[in-house]
Order: sequence, then C-alpha cells, then structure tokens
Amino acid sequence: MMRLRAQTAEGESPDRWEAQLRKGALEMAALASLWQGRLYGLEIIRFLESHSRLVLAEGTIYPILNRLKAEGMLTSDWVEAEAGHPRKYYALTGAGRLRLRQMAEAWANFAGGLSQLLEPVLIPDAGDQSNTREIEKKELAR
Repeated sequence: MMRLRAQTAEGESPDRWEAQLRKGALEMAALASLWQGRLYGLEIIRFLESHSRLVLAEGTIYPILNRLKAEGMLTSDWVEAEAGHPRKYYALTGAGRLRLRQMAEAWANFAGGLSQLLEPVLIPDAGDQSNTREIEKKELAR
C-alpha cells in the first residue's frame, strides 16, 4: 500500500529512503570535512553535525574513515594531546582530494537536475491538495 507522507516533524526518525540517501552521502561528507585540513574523529563528527545536519555516531564514522584510509584516500597520524589521550588525526591525500572533487561535481550535477525536476512538486498548488486526497482515498480502498 502506498502512503503519502507529509513533511516529517523535527526529531522524527527518517524513513528508509531518507536513511539510504544519507548513507550514500557519508563517504563524500567525511572526505569534505577534511578539505580544509586534518581533524580527529570526534572533530569530524562535530563538523558534519554543524555544517551538514548529519548526526553520526562514532561507530558510523570510524569504519568509513578506516576504509578510506585503506583505499589511499586518507592518511592518519597519532598525535599526543596536551591533556588526555593521544588522538588519531585524519587528512586527505592527493588521491582523496581528487576523488572528493569528482564526487562533488557528480553530486552537484545530480542534485541540480533533481532540483529542477522537483521544483513544481514543492510549490503549493490549490489543486494539489485535492488530488493528494483522492490518491490517498484510492490507496486506502485497496
């Protein structure tokens, strides 16, 4: 059964489609967080939260960082902290910068095209609500 969904309230967990969309963008987001310079894991998480609204657990970001390092996209170095324990800092390699630039271009082209396609959908239309109600009635009758 098809369900039409209104805009989700803030704090509501994303549906499966939205979760998959976010998951697909995490590698690019992790690389982008390092564009200006090296960061340690928790700084990457905080950067993503403040610059992209991506809220990640530590258990999500570290496997991505480890895979990117294994692929040669990142380097990492342990650095002693003035207070506390040493931190593992990540930085982009030349290959990582190139890959991120390619990903950003592909994303911009993809998102730009979809934005054009979706523009009429996002503009409120008086006839739109009645049409939506009719579709919902038909789906519920199934």
